[in-house]
Amino acid sequence: MHPTPRAPLLAAVLCGAALLAGSCAPKEAGTRVPDIERGRYLVTHVGVCHDCHSPRGADGRFLAEQWLMGGPLPFAATVPMPWAPVAPRIAGLPLLTDEQALHFLTSGELPGGRRPRPPMPTYRFNREDARDVIAYLRNPAPGQ
Repeated sequence: MHPTPRAPLLAAVLCGAALLAGSCAPKEAGTRVPDIERGRYLVTHVGVCHDCHSPRGADGRFLAEQWLMGGPLPFAATVPMPWAPVAPRIAGLPLLTDEQALHFLTSGELPGGRRPRPPMPTYRFNREDARDVIAYLRNPAPGQ
């Protein structure tokens, strides 16, 4: 008894449908569509950006309507050093182009070769994660 040709035919049909949907197509490096939800996760759970870039109310809770809008830091350096007492707005990334933000998030270097002042860490995200962060920061959901 010979095997039926159904399995290869089914595989070809499924792959053809997947190709039409784009999931079997070979992808060049850096052509993946940024994942905004992953960006939200990286911003809120890895970078924890809101700790400095979102102001808090008198009760210590984040002000949802000012999510990632910047504001005075709720702490200060305990020794003399260059210090950023105010965190800038990062919602919408108004101060950086996508390329500048990508360079900053992957190298820790701001435009002009500057480094951020403490307490801002110099992140070294990979390019894919940095693109996801940028996609989220361009239009963050309030109070996430």
